[in-house]
Amino acid sequence: MNLKENIREGVKSIKSNLLRTILTASIIAIGITSLVGILTAIDGIRSSIDTSFSSLGANSFDIRRKRPDRTVQEGKEQKQYPLLKKDEVFEFKERFNAGITTLHLYVSGSAEIKRLSKKTTPNFSIRGIDENYMVTRNYNIENGRNFTQLDIQNGANYVLIGNEVVENLFKNEDPINKKISFYGNQFIVIGVLEKKGGFGGTNNADRTVFIPLKNAIRVSQRGYLDYVLTINVSDPTKMEHTIGEATSLMRTIRRDRIGDEESFEISANKTIEEELNELTSYLRIGGFSIGFITLIGASIGLMNIMLVSVTERTREIGVRKAIGATPIKIRLQFLIEAILICIMGGIGGVIIGLGIGNIVANLIEAGNFVAPWQWVFMGFAVCLVVGLISGYYPAYKASKLDPIDALRYE
Repeated sequence: MNLKENIREGVKSIKSNLLRTILTASIIAIGITSLVGILTAIDGIRSSIDTSFSSLGANSFDIRRKRPDRTVQEGKEQKQYPLLKKDEVFEFKERFNAGITTLHLYVSGSAEIKRLSKKTTPNFSIRGIDENYMVTRNYNIENGRNFTQLDIQNGANYVLIGNEVVENLFKNEDPINKKISFYGNQFIVIGVLEKKGGFGGTNNADRTVFIPLKNAIRVSQRGYLDYVLTINVSDPTKMEHTIGEATSLMRTIRRDRIGDEESFEISANKTIEEELNELTSYLRIGGFSIGFITLIGASIGLMNIMLVSVTERTREIGVRKAIGATPIKIRLQFLIEAILICIMGGIGGVIIGLGIGNIVANLIEAGNFVAPWQWVFMGFAVCLVVGLISGYYPAYKASKLDPIDALRYE
C-alpha cells in the first residue's frame, strides 16, 4: 500500500466515524484557537501601541533641566543644576541639524480656561510652543489651522486647543475665531486638535491650550522658565547616535567641563515603549502556555480515539497483514489518519483564532487586519507534532498485532 492509498484509507476511516472525528478535531481546534487567537490579539494590540507611541513621539527624546538626585543620603546637600537658559536653547535649536528640533515651555497644569460665562475646571494645561512642535509630536489639526512661523515670531494672540477644551466651552459651536481667556489675557482660537488621549495630565493634548512661545514667556506665573527641547529622529536605528550628538553639543553650549556630569538630562520616550514590549512578551509566553496546555489535552483525547479505532479495526488489520501489509505500512496508515485529524483541527483553529484575535484587537481600535504568520506556521507545526505523538503508540500497537489473532477477533 503506497502513501496515496494510505491517505485515501485515512480519509475513508475519518468519514466512517465523522462525529467522533469532528469532536476530536474540535478539541485540537480549541487549542490552536487559543494559541493563535491570543497571539493575534497581542500582535494587534502591539500594532496599536506602536501607532500610538509613534504619534506621541516614541522616536524622540527631550533635553531638559537636570533635577536634583532624590537618592542622595540624608545629611548631604543635593546639587542644584541651573535651568536651561533662553539663549542656550535657541543656540542649540539653531546649531543642531541631526533631527527636527522643537522648543516648548510648560506654563501651567492648573489653569482655568474661560469663555464668556463658561469656564473649565482648574486642571487644564497651557504650553508655549514653536513652529515645529505640532510636526514633532505628530498632532493633527482637526478644525482650523496651525500656527505659522510669523505667528510664532510675532507672538500673536492665537491659540490651538484640545478636544476637551472644546467640549467644555464650545458645545455645539464652532470655536474658530472665538475668544478664550486665562490669566487675564484674551486669545483667539485658530485651530482644534484631533482627539488624542495621553498618559498623565501634562502630556494630554486634549486638555491643553497651546500658545506661541513668546506669549508663554509673557503669561508664565511660575517665577522661572522651564524650557524643554524635543528632538524627533526620523530613523529610530540612529536614536543612540543622535542622542550622543545632542549631548555633545549641549555640553559645549552649557560649558560643562570634561569629566563632569551633564548639567542637563536627556530622556528618550522610547523607553516607555520598550517596557510595553517586555510586557507583551510576557503575554505571548502566557498565551503560548495556555494553547500548549490545551493541545496536550487534545493529544490525549486523540490518542484515546486512535486506540479505540485500532480495537474496532482489529479484523481489518488482520486482513491487511494476511495479504502482505508490513508493520511499517500499518503504522503509516494510522499515523496518517491521526495527522489528518490534527490538520483538520489546525485549519479550523487557525481560521477561528485569526477571527477572534482580530475582533479583540479591533475592539481597542488596533486598525488593520493582523495575521501573525509565524504563530500560524508554529500552530500547524504543533499540530503535526501532536498528530505524530498521539498516533504513534496506537499505530505501533496496530502494527504488532498477530494476523491470525486479529482475524479471529470479533
